[in-house]
Amino acid sequence: MSNRFIYLLVIVFLAAFWWGGGRSLIPAVAPASDKVVSGLSTLSSGWDSLYRIVFLKSSVEAKIDKKSYVQLKDIPLTLQQAIIAVEDNRFYRHIGFDIEGILRASLVNLQAGTIAEGGSTITQQLARNLFLSQERSFSRKIEEVLLAVDLELRYSKDEILELYLNSVYFGSGSYGIGQASHGYFGKPTDKLNLAESSMLAGLPNAPSLISPYVDFNAAKQRQAIVLSTMVKNGFIGPALAEETKRTPIRLAK
Repeated sequence: MSNRFIYLLVIVFLAAFWWGGGRSLIPAVAPASDKVVSGLSTLSSGWDSLYRIVFLKSSVEAKIDKKSYVQLKDIPLTLQQAIIAVEDNRFYRHIGFDIEGILRASLVNLQAGTIAEGGSTITQQLARNLFLSQERSFSRKIEEVLLAVDLELRYSKDEILELYLNSVYFGSGSYGIGQASHGYFGKPTDKLNLAESSMLAGLPNAPSLISPYVDFNAAKQRQAIVLSTMVKNGFIGPALAEETKRTPIRLAK
């Protein structure tokens, strides 16, 4: 990565930080004590954000739970395909953010009159899962996109997918695919079948609501959507999808 591009990232980030509230650090008059505290808090947050951009790999390493970490080679290909199909079917074709996906989601949301579909890529979700809050603001979204582009520059697509699968929340206290495999099915990730993989792939959409321990029927309905999406994207055939929907699911508890 060239120094020129690093400088561009820093400049764009600082501009976003300024627009998102950094300019409030320079008050028109002498600030009161509460304004000083608020300003220092904003400054600290700004420096934390800048540190993540510049020292991304060390920041990522600090956030990853190595105890239950599963390498991509030990994650079934069908599970990888299920996640890509339902979360970001252009994952291998974008650079961290997907203009086509954003436009499609915006159109769907306009037609629905509410936020029915998100435009975030797997890379953006990884950035959000590791570093950001669920706050919906312009400055947070800009930082998310910057982190996503930075992740794409520092890691391969397979590494990003591996990091995502090891950090995303699957519900019922399970963070990462290692915990989810054992927590839901009592087995290591490499032993998951297509029925189990497709159910797990559907959970990040609303993990607290559709965990099979919370609402098994909702988890099955979401599994059916995942399998249909896999068919649509050419990962499996319709016959296999229908057979998998009928495959019994045995939970660990």
